[in-house]
Amino acid sequence: MTAAHCIDMKLNYRVVVGKHNLKEAEPTAKAYRTAKIIVHRQWNPILLSIGNDIAMIKLSEHVTLTDQVQLACIPAPDTILAQSYPCYITGWGRLSTGGPISDTLQQALMSVVDHETCTQNDWWGVSIRRSMVCAGGDGVVGGCNGDSGGPLNCKNPEGVWEVHGIASFVSGLGCNYGKKPTVFTRVSDFNEWIDKTMMD
Repeated sequence: MTAAHCIDMKLNYRVVVGKHNLKEAEPTAKAYRTAKIIVHRQWNPILLSIGNDIAMIKLSEHVTLTDQVQLACIPAPDTILAQSYPCYITGWGRLSTGGPISDTLQQALMSVVDHETCTQNDWWGVSIRRSMVCAGGDGVVGGCNGDSGGPLNCKNPEGVWEVHGIASFVSGLGCNYGKKPTVFTRVSDFNEWIDKTMMD
């Protein structure tokens, strides 16, 4: 899974697993060609606030799982995380607003901001739909440009890691702006589409 806005159908992509440092050759890393990319049919790049910022990538071959390469699960349909639920964002995005891109994979703990809070006028307001999930907004930790398409991973009560979000957008005011949490596509709103896409 990735964000639809990360995909340009005119380009050829490869997916690298087991990667940590972008500037170093790593024995744990392996690149896979893509066999097919499917962007959600209702994604509209001109109207970001409509949502549907999700795409699926089919790889040309199966991925070999290792200590560095593992699977995360899809949450159950319509799962809604509670206010302050702890999750992790990961990515190689900018280290600060307008700052440098990171060479090494970054990880940050970010608390979920529930829909009721995130849609308040002094937060994101009407820009946030039910098909999105907000996390962060403390003015200290957040996603940034370059993190798009990456996961919001959360551990469920049984101890299983689930991908609850796909990084979609941050505020134009700054990456770590207070009351402007990072906005993710809420994966649990797209279970039916994911299942149908994989079957097709």
